[in-house]
Amino acid sequence: MAELTGVHTGPLRPGERVTLTDPKGRRHSVLLVPGGTFHTTRGAIRHDDLIEAPDGTVVTSAGGMAYVAFRPLLEEWTVSMPRGAAVIYPKDAAQILVQTDIFPGARVLEAGVGSGALTMHLLRSIGASGTLYSYERRPDFAATAQRNVETFFGGPHPAWQLRIGDLVADLGPEPIDRAILDMLAPWECIDAVGGVLEPGGMLCCYVATTTQLGRTMDTLRAHGGFTEPAASELTARQWHAEGLAIRPGHATTGHTGFLVFTRRLAPGVSAPLRRRRPSPGAYGPDYRGPRPPGVEVPVQDAPAPTAEAAEESL
Repeated sequence: MAELTGVHTGPLRPGERVTLTDPKGRRHSVLLVPGGTFHTTRGAIRHDDLIEAPDGTVVTSAGGMAYVAFRPLLEEWTVSMPRGAAVIYPKDAAQILVQTDIFPGARVLEAGVGSGALTMHLLRSIGASGTLYSYERRPDFAATAQRNVETFFGGPHPAWQLRIGDLVADLGPEPIDRAILDMLAPWECIDAVGGVLEPGGMLCCYVATTTQLGRTMDTLRAHGGFTEPAASELTARQWHAEGLAIRPGHATTGHTGFLVFTRRLAPGVSAPLRRRRPSPGAYGPDYRGPRPPGVEVPVQDAPAPTAEAAEESL
């Protein structure tokens, strides 16, 4: 099943990638080639010393530095693979998989593809019995993602359909169970996605800025066919624990993006008006975006008459 999961077991083999980690935690990705050599600042490492060795072996460079060699995990692969666009980091990908309840056999829509990081997590989760429809506007990004995905899985994945084009203009009629939008303006695609998303299906929008976050959530509320959207962001902080020295680590992954989750209602059903008390001015006269049902456009105060108008009225 290695061709479907990207997971290999047993001795390290030629043509595989391994991750070499030094005592300071620095990692190096190496493609094993018979007779090859990987050069470090502490001397060379012969590929033949790794080939046919067990996963998790320790190899010593010519200069005496010990390196631990492992096959890369999917998390390691997605943050070190070639990129054409920014990737969704593992902490966010994990939240998306759990919060949208991706399951084996699911029909999932993804747009855009970027470099294929989330694509690989989705394919791993849905398996060969599912279907992933991935839309990407830029052919160069799509080509990079395809190379990364096929390199990791060892060839084309049977559940993946990569489509180059605009989601709204080129969206197919296939019904879907889940949708993930990773783009600059996901609010432009809400109507289109809502038309193919099955009742009860989950929608996730991944955005980078607060302005995108607000526009996305208000568009979902104005649509009326989704539950009240919930937004969050995730940070990951490492910890150091050694004897009595227990403290936060130096490495912290802070803001990478906002996650918006909502669920599709049944056809013809509108979300009940949410009892909310918006902040003063939230939907005031200066607001120009979509308005949730029941939120009226405030009447502009009439401007004070000018002196000339006052004289004419006399």
